[in-house]
Amino acid sequence: MEFARATPQFKLPVILSAAEVRRVLARVEALDHRIGLTTIYSCGLRLGEALKLEVGDIDAKRMFLHIRGGKGNRDRYVPLPQRTLELLRQLWRVHRHPRLLFPAKGHSGLGASTASEPMCRTTLQRAFRLGLRASGVKKAAHIHTLRHSYATHLLEQGENLRQLQVNLGHHSPVATVIYTHLTTLCQTQHQQRINKFMGDL
Repeated sequence: MEFARATPQFKLPVILSAAEVRRVLARVEALDHRIGLTTIYSCGLRLGEALKLEVGDIDAKRMFLHIRGGKGNRDRYVPLPQRTLELLRQLWRVHRHPRLLFPAKGHSGLGASTASEPMCRTTLQRAFRLGLRASGVKKAAHIHTLRHSYATHLLEQGENLRQLQVNLGHHSPVATVIYTHLTTLCQTQHQQRINKFMGDL
């Protein structure tokens, strides 16, 4: 006797517009939380990748971040925007931890410079939820939405899928192609082609 298998449901991820990302980040109160979330968005990182970042992972001459032990335990380099570099330097001047970029502050908030571990995942997740609520953006977004938004926004700026795959650390290009469903630029160009093709019917 054979059992019918349910067809898996395909869902597109939630995407924030660039303006919505800025609204959310602007409402994140703590400096280290705001810069952590900004780094995730501007470099297309997973939460765990961002929290593990160390001072030595910044290549300021070549403007890259070295992501160590990403998904599948693979290293990669991602482009580092100038503004993000400036923010990371600003944050480091506050805590001056010799190794960690996002050290745990401890219950007193004074232990960042001597922390033995990075900021807790739930701390940054909560900061995002509070920022989202305070921003008035009504989408069902979460921290990983910043990574999805990064990919979509880069595509809209003309980035090619192969480079995007490298930036995101996707093993297969199939995982990256999903973002073509999300970009309004691709949808607009597609609609223009259809209108031109069907215009003389």
